[in-house]
Amino acid sequence: MSVDLTRDDPINVRVGDKLKGRIAFVTGGTRGIGAAICRSLASQGATLAAGYAGNDTTAEKFRDDFAATYRTPVSIHKGNVGDPNHCRRTIDEVIGAHGRLDILVNNAGITLDRTVLKMTDDDWFKVLNVNLSGAFFLSQAALRHMAERGSGRIVNVSSVIGEMGNIGQANYAASKSGLFGLTKTLAREAAFLLSKAGKLGDAEGVGLTVNTVTPGFTSTDMLEHIPAKVLEKIVGQIPLGRLGKPEEVARVVHFLAADASSYITGQVWGVNGGMDM
Repeated sequence: MSVDLTRDDPINVRVGDKLKGRIAFVTGGTRGIGAAICRSLASQGATLAAGYAGNDTTAEKFRDDFAATYRTPVSIHKGNVGDPNHCRRTIDEVIGAHGRLDILVNNAGITLDRTVLKMTDDDWFKVLNVNLSGAFFLSQAALRHMAERGSGRIVNVSSVIGEMGNIGQANYAASKSGLFGLTKTLAREAAFLLSKAGKLGDAEGVGLTVNTVTPGFTSTDMLEHIPAKVLEKIVGQIPLGRLGKPEEVARVVHFLAADASSYITGQVWGVNGGMDM
């Protein structure tokens, strides 16, 4: 079985106004699930900032194409999510470019797969630094800004592997399951901060919430290295019998980012075709 990475479930340029006037920063936002999240948020009226780590030309093309398609301001921000200083800098850049930050989506992630007995110290720390520590430092900087304003959304992108584990992915599974505890603690602290400031309890308020989405096996370039026979076996273990599409993950993110989702916080939302239930 092959993965069709060119197939897309196109989102109409503008389908609603749920996020009109909101500024969203999506890390790893120029490709794969991150790009789909950017498109979905923009389709609801959000202004986008997209983070990336590597290819300047690809990121600039994404920015130009995205701006032309959605007729909305979009900025790109280069940085290593595994470096705390880069995390703080990019949050400051987004606020400086757009004046505020309403939505942070911690989507950037990497894999360095080896079995436990072959995994090096560097393999372990690189994945933990990007996938877990990066989400912490970005959220820490964003939370300070959001708490001062009294509203905001943080959505972490975990993985079904964080719930189930997987051979050869001890580092990845640990980093992704770590996001569950981080999410629940951030959600409690966000509510505590608003309570201290006297900004909690308004039934009409936007609130400050933190949630996690856990994609299953999704058709992105992260699956390109998986042999066809292995991928076919994986699909055979998914109750719905297929890979997920990036847009299916993105829809849940934009749902959680909406003002109307203000009573949902500290939760883990699976988008995995029933692989973990």
